[in-house]
Amino acid sequence: MNRLEALRAHLGALGIDGVIVPRFDAHQGEYCAPHDERLRYLTGFTGSAGVALVTADSAVIFVDGRYQVQVRQEVDLEAFEISHFYDFPLERWLGEKLHGGQLTLPRNRRIGFNPMLIPSDLHQRLVAAMQQAGGELVPLDADPIDAIWPDQPEPPTGRISSFANAGETALSKRRRIGARLAELGADFLVETQPDNIAWLLNVRGSDVKYTPLPQSFLLLDKSGDTEWFVDERKLPNDREAYELEAVTTRSPADLLAGIAARSGGKRALVDPRFASVAAALAVSGAGGTVLSETSPITVAKAIKNSTELDGFRASHVSDGVALTEFLSWLHEHVAVREASGNAITELEAEDKLLEFRSRGEGFVEPSFRSISASAANAVMCHYASSEATNAPLTTQGVYLIDSGGQYLTGTTDVTRTTAFAPVSDEVRRTYTAVLKGFVALMTAQFPVTARGHHLDALARRPLWDLGLDYDHGTGHGVGHFLSVHEHPQRFGKVVNNYEFAPGVIMTIEPGYYREGEFGLRVENQVETVAAAPGFLRFETLTLAPIDLALAEVSALTGEEVAWIDGYHARVREALSDKLSPSARAWLERMTAAISQ
Repeated sequence: MNRLEALRAHLGALGIDGVIVPRFDAHQGEYCAPHDERLRYLTGFTGSAGVALVTADSAVIFVDGRYQVQVRQEVDLEAFEISHFYDFPLERWLGEKLHGGQLTLPRNRRIGFNPMLIPSDLHQRLVAAMQQAGGELVPLDADPIDAIWPDQPEPPTGRISSFANAGETALSKRRRIGARLAELGADFLVETQPDNIAWLLNVRGSDVKYTPLPQSFLLLDKSGDTEWFVDERKLPNDREAYELEAVTTRSPADLLAGIAARSGGKRALVDPRFASVAAALAVSGAGGTVLSETSPITVAKAIKNSTELDGFRASHVSDGVALTEFLSWLHEHVAVREASGNAITELEAEDKLLEFRSRGEGFVEPSFRSISASAANAVMCHYASSEATNAPLTTQGVYLIDSGGQYLTGTTDVTRTTAFAPVSDEVRRTYTAVLKGFVALMTAQFPVTARGHHLDALARRPLWDLGLDYDHGTGHGVGHFLSVHEHPQRFGKVVNNYEFAPGVIMTIEPGYYREGEFGLRVENQVETVAAAPGFLRFETLTLAPIDLALAEVSALTGEEVAWIDGYHARVREALSDKLSPSARAWLERMTAAISQ
């Protein structure tokens, strides 16, 4: 019996007609521990975002634009229908297909879900969809995937360490957030996001690859008193270095009981996007009131203090050295190795970049799995090379490398696209548009009232002028030795109503992708800084050359040329004396002024 058949048999035994299988774990995290990779176990899909619905006679998986190519390569298309996460989402599928009678299910359809894996806002949409379909959304006491997964890994128990580079004490943070809770009219906060908890308590962990975070939950009273629901095995017996004043530790298994115990007659702030609906149901079930608001930790954490900002700047110098050494090495060896019949491959290149990064001061691990993508593989925005897909780097196509590092002083994320021989006119035309959009947002001065969805259009305009676009966001927040994809600010078409402020760290990363041919992207990490009164702008953190050999330089404006020349001069000044002689010479050539 295959996994889909086993799941359907189990659903029959439970007396339900279908089940929702999200990519989320109990923290709604982007990166999951092996224990929580339920969607991957069922479908084979390895992406970081998605959800499946399985019924007796149908199975569908929903992914966004980043994964429309990848999902078709990883999932059995005879078993699963593919749908777009936004264009035709799960709730619409439930409402229209069930309501339309397209499935041969019983009249009163019952769709199960694990309430620890579904956030409140999604739960509300699903309930409405099931009501439209004349069915019922049923919370389950145990996850059906766990029941059919015989060798499911154990939950992680990575060591938790204290974090000394925070720039503010944990007690100060807890009092600050507690005061904000009081302003919002909340008695306590239910916090389920590991990066928020790590930031608040000045700790880091090792439960999940690429994100130095301990998985845990937390309840914070408006007084600042805290209950931390964490596996004690992750903490040492000697906790003198940890800032745990007025912090009580409890088992994660006690979370819902702990919420219920303090909820009677109280108002609990529960983030509707990132806290599981189980938490909200525990509050209301115990007679409390749910205040659905973005966690004040999420908002506070996004604005970095001077210690954090200094750390980011230092980490980007180390990261720039590594990436420049790597790109120089590629340009020296790709053509030679290709001619010898021993071409450099995507996986070899990925390992080589990690080797260079590992030499950097304070480097801990990659901040995500590198996207080392040759030619058509770069069409998959979150591509991860494997033995089955490991393509050579050649003089016949472009190469895209999107990567980053976790340093004790900060987190980096950068993309460069390069080529090792002249490129086609089509690549040159579209890369130039990507570059122009990149520069437009990098150089923008904007009012403090502007939001990410307003600024997003600046980066897309040059592509739109060509009748082209890309199906992903233009940038995201970045944590301080935390998650490389940090909320709440975003650049994208989707409305994002969170303001920018000095100290907010973002990426700027427009791109273009031609299926079966090539993918192009340029990405820098930036710091938001004050500009003219009432205005803000972005200051680059990333220090690495941009390959202009792919661009039609004559199509750049004088202002664009001036910015690129100025940026490259800054890269040379920051990196030259830290590079090997060969990389220094290559950098000098790559960053020669356009206007000279």
